[in-house]
Amino acid sequence: MDSFEFNKIAGAVLGTLLFAMGIGIVADMIFTPKRPVVAGYELPTAEPVAATAAAAAPAAAAVPLPVRMAAADAKKGETGAKACASCHSFEKGGANKIGPALYGVVERPKGAAAGFNYSAALKERAAKGEKWDFATLDGFIANPKAYLPGTSMGYAGLADGAKRADILAYLRTLSDSPAPLPQ
Repeated sequence: MDSFEFNKIAGAVLGTLLFAMGIGIVADMIFTPKRPVVAGYELPTAEPVAATAAAAAPAAAAVPLPVRMAAADAKKGETGAKACASCHSFEKGGANKIGPALYGVVERPKGAAAGFNYSAALKERAAKGEKWDFATLDGFIANPKAYLPGTSMGYAGLADGAKRADILAYLRTLSDSPAPLPQ
């Protein structure tokens, strides 16, 4: 092979490498990613429980409980309470599940379901003689963790006041002598 053939082959290889390197430089200039000033993502901060409870209180206070209860529909509440049926029973004499049986819960003393092991926080409230009235049930259903810190109930809560009132109306019907509506 003479030197002219060797120069053509070497020129072609070097030309191809130079072309590929040039394409890479141009592509980097066109498609350069924007680098963040600070590496990583900013994580959300946890809101204090007190702030969450304070935020839930004005929303619940927007329409008073007696007004919501007067407009409540127990049939809608029965439908809304189906999500609760995985942990609670609603039948008279029903067995405790993950949560206590809810038949007759309105005006029942807290921590009074026989055979259920309540959380320490609820046992403390029960020792004070507190009862499950409409207002306390409404607050508990709205946000169990904020209403009763230390509760073992894993439910996140129901923000819609009208739906909570429907559920309370349904719970009211689960009694031999339903409690009077709040005034």
